[in-house]
Amino acid sequence: MSSLSVPGAVIDFDLSGEDTTGPAVVQLHGLTSSRARDRVLGLDLGRAFPGRLLRYDARGHGRSTGRPVPGDYLWERLAEDLLTLLDHIFPGEPVHGVGPSMGTGTLLHAASREPGRFLGLTLVVPPTVWDSRRAQAGTYDNQAALVEAQGVGALVALGRDVLPPPAAPPAPPTEPDVAEELLPSLLRGAALTDLPSAQVVARVAVPTHILAWHDDPTHPLSTATALHELLPGSTLRVASTAQEVAGWPELLSEQVLATAGSS
Repeated sequence: MSSLSVPGAVIDFDLSGEDTTGPAVVQLHGLTSSRARDRVLGLDLGRAFPGRLLRYDARGHGRSTGRPVPGDYLWERLAEDLLTLLDHIFPGEPVHGVGPSMGTGTLLHAASREPGRFLGLTLVVPPTVWDSRRAQAGTYDNQAALVEAQGVGALVALGRDVLPPPAAPPAPPTEPDVAEELLPSLLRGAALTDLPSAQVVARVAVPTHILAWHDDPTHPLSTATALHELLPGSTLRVASTAQEVAGWPELLSEQVLATAGSS
């Protein structure tokens, strides 16, 4: 394990793979998760990638540190961390970015700011954005208040009543991989954040693949469809079963190699 200091946090990361001749991948995760928790949830998409793979925990998540400041967890702030980390690990080298949910928001902010940093993007189960984000914000604010009043256990209990999407991989029960004293700030930051405008996103001329699934209000298919329509030359694949999602790691490897071969 290695770490990098950024303003207000220390980012914990690991780098695997020794083949320096091929493209590198950076893998992100979703809100309240981590690279370890995504492994348990079946969302460790880089596990089949044979080349260099950078995994890291976003600030306030997993083994990374953070502050109880909601503004620290806006996607644009997380994008700053990502770009700083890439400058540290892969200076001057474009990479392929992959990440679910919050990871998708982070990647699109980073690619909007520095498109030359990326060979390609794989956006996984994109979250609520724009109109749907405003509706979701109240849920995050309520969750933050619940944690402050009753603790993280109350939030976990509330989540047990929510059916997972039909295509979600089978996984044991998990809890947020976030320190309880930071969790309300992460949730309030999630309520405050959003993608850049549709006009800005449409200018991200990076080869992009979108992987989505059905029946998930927090990661609605409408977002995946809107991004597919906005991003030039993007592809969209929608999974209906867990078996299809289990094939996403191999699909990611194919996407990375195909994108690198066409660049």
